[in-house]
Amino acid sequence: MVRRRSAGGKLRIGDHWSAISIIAQSQDNPLKAVAEFVENSIDAGAKEIQIIRGRKQNAPFLKVIDDGEGIRRDATGAPDFHYVATHICDSIKRRLKKDGAQGIQGEFGIGLLSFWTLGENLKLSSPAADGTVHEMSMRRGDEGFAVKVRHTLVAEAVTTLEVWPLLSGVRQFNGEKLNWYMAAELRDRIRQTGVRVRINDRTARKSFAVTPREFDGRLIHEIGNPATRFGEVGLELYLDDPSPDRVVSLYRNGTRVDELRAFGGLQEGPWSSGYIDGLVDAPFLNLTPGTRTGVIHDEAFAAMCEGIESVRAPLEALIADLKRAEEQRASERTLKSIRRAFREALLALPAEEYDWFEVHRTAPSGRAESSTAPALAPTESSRDLEVRDGPEPNQTPQPPAAFFETAGPLYSVRVSPASSVVKIGANRTLRAVCRDRSGRQVDDGVVFAWTVVEGGGSIADPHAEVIDFRTPDEPGLTTLNLVATQRDVVCEAKALVTVTDSLLPSRDGTAARQGLPGYTYENSPGQLWRSRYEVDRELIVINSGHRDFVFASGSRASHLRYIARLFIKELVLHNFRGAAAPELLDRVLELTLYMESNLK
Repeated sequence: MVRRRSAGGKLRIGDHWSAISIIAQSQDNPLKAVAEFVENSIDAGAKEIQIIRGRKQNAPFLKVIDDGEGIRRDATGAPDFHYVATHICDSIKRRLKKDGAQGIQGEFGIGLLSFWTLGENLKLSSPAADGTVHEMSMRRGDEGFAVKVRHTLVAEAVTTLEVWPLLSGVRQFNGEKLNWYMAAELRDRIRQTGVRVRINDRTARKSFAVTPREFDGRLIHEIGNPATRFGEVGLELYLDDPSPDRVVSLYRNGTRVDELRAFGGLQEGPWSSGYIDGLVDAPFLNLTPGTRTGVIHDEAFAAMCEGIESVRAPLEALIADLKRAEEQRASERTLKSIRRAFREALLALPAEEYDWFEVHRTAPSGRAESSTAPALAPTESSRDLEVRDGPEPNQTPQPPAAFFETAGPLYSVRVSPASSVVKIGANRTLRAVCRDRSGRQVDDGVVFAWTVVEGGGSIADPHAEVIDFRTPDEPGLTTLNLVATQRDVVCEAKALVTVTDSLLPSRDGTAARQGLPGYTYENSPGQLWRSRYEVDRELIVINSGHRDFVFASGSRASHLRYIARLFIKELVLHNFRGAAAPELLDRVLELTLYMESNLK
């Protein structure tokens, strides 16, 4: 008679030691294993936890000491190590949770086995009711355990866990890395329990007090915690300028699980934008028992995803607002750099050949593109500002300059203009512009000496700051040298004057030099135009969809140079209307040379 196999039954482990080995080696992060030990101490009610990294017998060790309740005791008052070693995957903490215990994190009964990922031997000691110290030892890869009474001179009231020697692959993690990891991994558990965790790295001779990690940026308080049928999802999110280091982490009951973007369906959106830092805490999640860095994708996980999906839109709106604000700040910095470079460039170029844009009107309030104001006041030019030495008559005296506004010692000098074209037998005004190291104008205690080093011409007062140079009666090239001295600092500069027998007639429309306009973007991909100057809006419109703009936006330096060159193009077209293409190209090269040397 043939016996028929049963059609069903219960699953059971065929090889218990093989199952224990698989569980013990499932933790892939040694730092996470140390966090497991610390969490066991917190669950035991510890108020002081000390982590020691050092060496003994020429091999590294790691020790965790806490003042908690220690190992649960048996009927005789001794630590029940036998229960701990023989009830793997049957944690007593799970029963305590069912009975209503709060603030307990462990539940799988496999935390001690993670020492396999750290070192070769584990020793765990805990005091008995009578003050004696009992010690349990385990060896990596060995299914046995041993318990003994350890004789001590003084009764110990602490629980000590020691792993020694550490595996060769994990000997490099130090106290600083442990401190950083614990501050993030156990952030809320440390804050909620008030436990004090200190790391003593005897090898590096450093000590660290683990402080719960603080996030940068502005706390987002406009968004509440999403509610699910499993409970509330806690949000602590911070908004700040973009950085690849800003990530949102997933926590469960104050213990970090992993980055939120590591889970399916959450790789995109605000969680990986780099603008948001912080945490999402879902206490009802079910973790994968082996690594404790994964989540079971069950109904609880789906409910969490649905809850945080409800805050995606408001978060993206906040990020969009921050992006607009940052673009505005970047535009203001860019325009400030361009204005400074143009101001220095036009000091060196002939005043009769280059005028600023005519920016007379004030843009209506509320217009987004008008946020970048003209470089100069509507009624005066940059050259006028450079020449003016004192207040106008009947003008209210200004208060004394602050310390940081006061010019330092002489650092450089230049002649304005550094190059000019003048008719024979005419006068040309040249000025010495002295600067300190920070670019502030220096006025006090400077002695000037002007000389003609090559060519003809004469200087009326060679020791004045502003001179009148009289050109010779014959065409040619004259080189003037300027020496500026302030105490023991001596600086030199040169100026070139081209003397000609005739000049082109002046251009029409000799409006006062006003400054540079602002700029704005217009996204027109596929269009060939790069920029245009709109006189009625007093704005340079830049095509942000042009392939050159996209290419130049790869770095701030190239982006700044590209926009500056568009300003050069528009300024040359504004100053030389109707000129032939070769002359326009020459002017672009000329202005680019002088402007880019001052562009920062």
